[in-house]
Amino acid sequence: MDIDLLLARADDHAPALDGGLPQGAASCAAAPRAAAEPASFADFSDDPNDLLVQRWGIVAPEGPAGDRLLDLVAPLRAAREAAQGGAPARIYRAPRGLDAAAAARWKRAVYRDESVPDDELPRYLLVLGDLDDVSLDLQQALASDLFVGRLACATDAGYAAYVEKVRVWEARQCEARARALFFGVRDGTTATAAGHRALIAPSVARCRAQMERGAFKADAVHELAFDAGLAAKDGLLTEASRAEPAMLFTMSHGLGPPRGGFRTADERRALQGAMSLGAGVRLAADDIAGARFLPGGVWFLLACYGGGTPSSSAYRPWLARLRDAGGFGGRVDAVLAGLAPPGSPPFVAALARTALESPEGPLAVIAHVDLAWTYAFQDQGFDRRDRPSRFQGLFRSLIAGARVGAAHQELVRFAGEAALELAAIDDDAARDPPDAARSLHRASLWMLRQDLAGYVVLGDPAVRLPVPP
Repeated sequence: MDIDLLLARADDHAPALDGGLPQGAASCAAAPRAAAEPASFADFSDDPNDLLVQRWGIVAPEGPAGDRLLDLVAPLRAAREAAQGGAPARIYRAPRGLDAAAAARWKRAVYRDESVPDDELPRYLLVLGDLDDVSLDLQQALASDLFVGRLACATDAGYAAYVEKVRVWEARQCEARARALFFGVRDGTTATAAGHRALIAPSVARCRAQMERGAFKADAVHELAFDAGLAAKDGLLTEASRAEPAMLFTMSHGLGPPRGGFRTADERRALQGAMSLGAGVRLAADDIAGARFLPGGVWFLLACYGGGTPSSSAYRPWLARLRDAGGFGGRVDAVLAGLAPPGSPPFVAALARTALESPEGPLAVIAHVDLAWTYAFQDQGFDRRDRPSRFQGLFRSLIAGARVGAAHQELVRFAGEAALELAAIDDDAARDPPDAARSLHRASLWMLRQDLAGYVVLGDPAVRLPVPP
């Protein structure tokens, strides 16, 4: 297995890292962050989908900007308070720019305030604002054991449209089950080929087998097979324009900078994270703006930067060490050149944001921030095997009508497992220096944890597919 990357250049759509990197490249990965938090302290012995028990709250930025966002989502807040028996939604205000260490401290001091009874702590948290309003590090720290989503719209009208869309769909009485749709771009690159072989094809087979046993509650399971280019774009837009809600999983390269870089910051925000459909064709925000695209559905968008771009990539130090080692033929230079300079403003991807703002769009998007690798479904190190099962619980939960935040935890929990194993390896290393094989396994676990932690929920984590109870 190679380490493959789902990133393409925005000008010619060529893979930024064609052919991937050999497994040994992971040995240059950085050490994990110190004091990784265990995966879960929360008590989910009760129904995780019951807001009366689990509660719902908001994390908004401090200051007037946060006040404005709270006003914009007031109707959604009222609906959630009604769902939790009239109990008021807890509102948290977060300062800008919290890094990982500061986010962990904020979570302990503010969210886990000892004066608040544990049963009144909201397990569902809606983060308001873009990644420079409330940091990605805080969202990821909260999502380690809570059900967290982010709503970041370009305009006040976008927030109002999303809130109204959720209200309308939650008032409907749906009698049909949702379709499960799987789409992988067939562009002939190693990363998308690995994704189809190791994730899409086995996931479709598992969903169909579970459906026959009554364990996968879908109306139908379809793999969308379109040729690359315009056929893929037209076919995907046609399937997504159907009125019936669906769960849509897509895998493609996400667009990064062209060879000469983006001309302006606005162009970067508009195109970075858009889907490369092969043959120079893309699916970007302007292709779905104002159109019907997965109404009332949930979209799992797997691509580099599909969910957004952080201020600095977590993979920059590792890639720089690979480049300096000189053993990879300069293949990482294109990836490094496309990373945002440290300190650049982070942002939610325009494609996912536009889908949520659309009245005829999905209720939630699960997508990847930063670079998206094949680690999430392909183990390296000691256990070199495909792991499509990591995604199966999420698919099964979504299609059964679980709230998106709860379904998301079916995937994120594996990041917690990797963190715990990393801590165990570090404890062993303190007593017995690791050999080369164990060091490589440790580095592979670091990559796995980073890749899995990059999946985030965009939209209210309490929404669900509108299917029969």
